[in-house]
Amino acid sequence: MVGAVDTGVDGLRASVEEGGVAVLVLDRPSRRNAVTLAMWQALPGVLEQLAALPSVRALLLTGAGGTFSAGADIGELSEVYGRPDRADAYHAVNVAAEEALAAFPHPTIAVVHGHCVGGGCQLAVACDLRFAAEGARIGITPAKLGVVYPAAPTLRLAGLVGPARAKYLLFSGELVTAERAERFGLVDEVLPDGELDARAMDFARLLARRSPQTIGAAKAVLAAAHPADARAAVAPWERKSRQAPDAREGLAAFLERREPRF
Repeated sequence: MVGAVDTGVDGLRASVEEGGVAVLVLDRPSRRNAVTLAMWQALPGVLEQLAALPSVRALLLTGAGGTFSAGADIGELSEVYGRPDRADAYHAVNVAAEEALAAFPHPTIAVVHGHCVGGGCQLAVACDLRFAAEGARIGITPAKLGVVYPAAPTLRLAGLVGPARAKYLLFSGELVTAERAERFGLVDEVLPDGELDARAMDFARLLARRSPQTIGAAKAVLAAAHPADARAAVAPWERKSRQAPDAREGLAAFLERREPRF
């Protein structure tokens, strides 16, 4: 399948491109792609829909109009924080969206132009990798709003950049350059703005050609909280690898000096 995928919600646009790459776009450029409650609610279902497509082997997440996302819609947050129960429910919804992205069964890459802030950064951090334009600015800003950042994204951020740099970002709420974010380990590649989209798509297509068995096992192990959990997570993948054709195909392709067909 190549073409548009119906997300069922305004502000989210999805498609499947050549080479097995799904593209999910935060599409509210007039609001710098601020994420509405409806978008947070829709994300798990959209991701499930994309994951179920046999042609999809990688996912790019990006924003429309030259920016990634300004974060959660502040107008909605102002209303939400009028009642504690509504705030609890709201944060449960956006954490569920982030967790669904982190659990996507194929490699995910956030493609960051412009600003990637707050809830937008939360989504980017939930991706496997982050590629950013040279002019991008990245930050997590709840300390400017008095909002308590949930446990799941806080721990995921600390796992990515380390506790001290997570504190730097969370305590200050300051935006950092893409180059500094790369030094922090928050970004994996920094490219000129005009080259970013092509590079991200090429890399996603490369990942789509790699063994989904190897990638799935690596994702499962690296998502585990403890070594014992990691051993349990990889066990079914190891059993599958003894019977599935991936290893035989990969070894045969190497010996025959050709590209494997996984």
